[in-house]
Amino acid sequence: MARVPNIEQAVIDPVKLHGYVLSTSHPVGRFKSRFFRALGYDADEWSLLDRDLRAHVRDHDVVRTEENEFGRKYEVRGTICGPSGRSAEIASVWIILRDEDRPRLITTFPADN
Repeated sequence: MARVPNIEQAVIDPVKLHGYVLSTSHPVGRFKSRFFRALGYDADEWSLLDRDLRAHVRDHDVVRTEENEFGRKYEVRGTICGPSGRSAEIASVWIILRDEDRPRLITTFPADN
């Protein structure tokens, strides 16, 4: 299988992590927050999730790609081990925008097995 291209140049917006995925008050993110908090992540130390998402996308294969008007999307699935020592299957979705070569995190969520 293939990996996300140029992952060493990946862009993860910190606000996407602490203001969405790890936010207990975001209308959508709060549901993801419960899952990631159970793994030991929290908004105050969002950089731990940043680090682990970079390892996740580096170490796991792309399971699906999709081309749209913005660029090429990549879905990666695999196990992540959180700061609590607990592991879980997650999915992360990345995009390489047209006329760019660096992947950007779109979202991450619990993987449906």
